[in-house]
Amino acid sequence: MTETVLLAHAYFLYYDEKQTRKMRPYAPLATLIAGQVLRERGHRVELFDSMLSSGTAEFEALLRRTKPSTVAILDDNFNFLSKMCTTRMRDAELEMIRMSHSMGAKVVVNGSDASDRPRSYLDAGADAIIVGETEETLPELLSAWRSGSPVDEIRGLVLPGEGELRRTPARALATDLDALPLPAWDLVDVELYRRAWIRAHGRLSWSMVSTRGCPYGCNWCAKPLYGRRYAQRSPGDVASEMQALQRRLAPDHIWFADDVFGLTPLWIESLAVELESRDVRIPFTLQSRVDLMTESACRALAHAGAEEAWLGVESGTQAILDRMEKEISLDMVRRATRRLRAHGVRPSWFLQLGYPGEDWAAILSTRDLIREESPHDIGVSVSYPLPGTRFHEMVSAQVDGKTNWNDSDDLAMLFNGTYGTVFYRKVRDLLHEEALVAVTDDGVERASRTIDLDRAWDALGEEEGENRHESPTVLPGSDSTLG
Repeated sequence: MTETVLLAHAYFLYYDEKQTRKMRPYAPLATLIAGQVLRERGHRVELFDSMLSSGTAEFEALLRRTKPSTVAILDDNFNFLSKMCTTRMRDAELEMIRMSHSMGAKVVVNGSDASDRPRSYLDAGADAIIVGETEETLPELLSAWRSGSPVDEIRGLVLPGEGELRRTPARALATDLDALPLPAWDLVDVELYRRAWIRAHGRLSWSMVSTRGCPYGCNWCAKPLYGRRYAQRSPGDVASEMQALQRRLAPDHIWFADDVFGLTPLWIESLAVELESRDVRIPFTLQSRVDLMTESACRALAHAGAEEAWLGVESGTQAILDRMEKEISLDMVRRATRRLRAHGVRPSWFLQLGYPGEDWAAILSTRDLIREESPHDIGVSVSYPLPGTRFHEMVSAQVDGKTNWNDSDDLAMLFNGTYGTVFYRKVRDLLHEEALVAVTDDGVERASRTIDLDRAWDALGEEEGENRHESPTVLPGSDSTLG
């Protein structure tokens, strides 16, 4: 008799008020790929999809109904919210582990937080932690558990031990991404996602990836957790998945969750040709870097169907970008934004507040850059010291007590920034208002709202002195100012 493997992830959209308001739910892509891999190895697979679930009680009900021999809680590592691991997500996952363990199931967990603090997950009842990718490690582990074979020879695991945890040798990261199967889309309730998206946005968006990893070295980014490598699918393989999506799910839009989409213009143009040959035309959004937005790349993106490109701009001050090791310039930001817009692709920016050394003048420089270039949209966060990154190593001595956000709207400073959490939240709100005003077509309205914003900035500037931290973090090799 074939035993059931229950797959799950632990991102509950309704546990996050900000994301619930935004209502952009995506099915757990990495989990669905793992599910199809297991099916092809002969396993019966069920899925608990927490994304639109009301809570862990639904997981417990599915546990009782399916009685799985193994529960694999695999965070969707293509979802930045999973990488961040908010406190509510961790608490939910630990509860799911305890539920599974109490019902006698073997439990394996994969995710950035579990890799960083495996003892918490093993103490909750997990039997193993998979570090890195799951597609090879998970089937090997399930086979060993089924046969009663030892698991110590399986690469990429953290296991419980007497006193010290046992870590097996690391597993090499996948390089042939074309060899991976299509995600097991049938494991999720596609119509539930469709209804949620159409109610909120009038169209269904679906996620996929064309790459894994990132070859760049921004010192605060989660990418080093998964290796500073860049593995890329062939344009034909990506086009084939988009064709399958078009035929089977009929999404109106695709979100490419790649860290960096389309490293070269040639790859992007090849994708456009492959899509044309298959009669596939689905608009998509991507993430990339400003230094990759050459004229030919922007032209190719438009040809392939890109409607929006999110760029890691981070700051309007060059010294901050240099400290982040972004390897970009503000002139690159300007050129990329203008080129994308000229080719009909909406340029949107990720911005980051609170990096050590950022002062009031640097904040105003970011505001001025928004006014100058009018990005279509912005996302604003504060510097977040993810364990495993060089930035975390730089500030870890000051990360004490609170180590994670409660939810994605928390915006808490986890180290001593120039200013405190409340002040940065006010800056965030003003930057968002700046972005809205920047794309206002009515010149009179734009001028009026800019006057109001100037008053708001002046008022906040009056407060900035009293909101400065007495001992802000100073990075090794730098002083506390940008002068």
